[in-house]
Amino acid sequence: MKLPITIILILFHLQAHAFQADIEPSEISIGDAFVVKINSAETVAPQASLNGDALHFGKCGDGCFIAIGTAGLKTQPGVHTIKFELGGKTTELPLTVKHTAFPEIKLTLDAKRVFLSPEDLKRAGIEREKLTAIFQAASGKHWDGNFIVPLKNEFSTRFGVKRIINKEKISIHEGLDIRGKEGEIITASNSGKVVLAEELFFGGNTVVIDHGLGIYTVYMHLSGFKVALNDTVSKGNVIGLVGATGRASGPHLHFGVKVGGVSANPASIFNLKL
Repeated sequence: MKLPITIILILFHLQAHAFQADIEPSEISIGDAFVVKINSAETVAPQASLNGDALHFGKCGDGCFIAIGTAGLKTQPGVHTIKFELGGKTTELPLTVKHTAFPEIKLTLDAKRVFLSPEDLKRAGIEREKLTAIFQAASGKHWDGNFIVPLKNEFSTRFGVKRIINKEKISIHEGLDIRGKEGEIITASNSGKVVLAEELFFGGNTVVIDHGLGIYTVYMHLSGFKVALNDTVSKGNVIGLVGATGRASGPHLHFGVKVGGVSANPASIFNLKL
């Protein structure tokens, strides 16, 4: 039996504007990253948010859009909702955030890097504001495929660890420390553009790479730079050397990941299938 033309047109219209949204993984620990993929006949990027924070989408093929999100350290455990809108259609998908217990460690560092003078406090504040402004921007997609470990050594201090410094100062570790020897090569975790390459009070010699869609990687305590501001890098390119500059007790790489301005667990981003 033939369908009336009006019904055929309605069915075609509904199919053209329908879309499928997938989250992987759909259950994460606090601080972990996740990836969202949208399949649709639409040519414009979808809109989506988690707890009011926008996800930024880029193309991943015909009818395919992709974004990386995170549930930051302040996220409460439980089931959260990601809201999507595309072509006038809306949908919601659940994201389960598991209760996560982070360990506590004690460190002893140079007192000048812990209890700051007024001058150092002012400098650190200016640098913090500069980094915050950088991480708020969301350019077009630069990253290409999976993120790789920038220094293939043992992980030491992991993300989320509560650090008690000099028995008084409490600091939450918002990155991943990787053991290294002075002068070892550090590579770009993915393709992107260098948006910062300078010496900072806490981070020492620091490189920040913009991978697009609100995703940034941060490389701290370097002994030397192999890139400069505005350089374009490909995944695996050498960007610096292991050092102990800034607030560091010895040579290592502090590797950080920012997603929409929020610190994400770097170990989780290596596992995303992009």
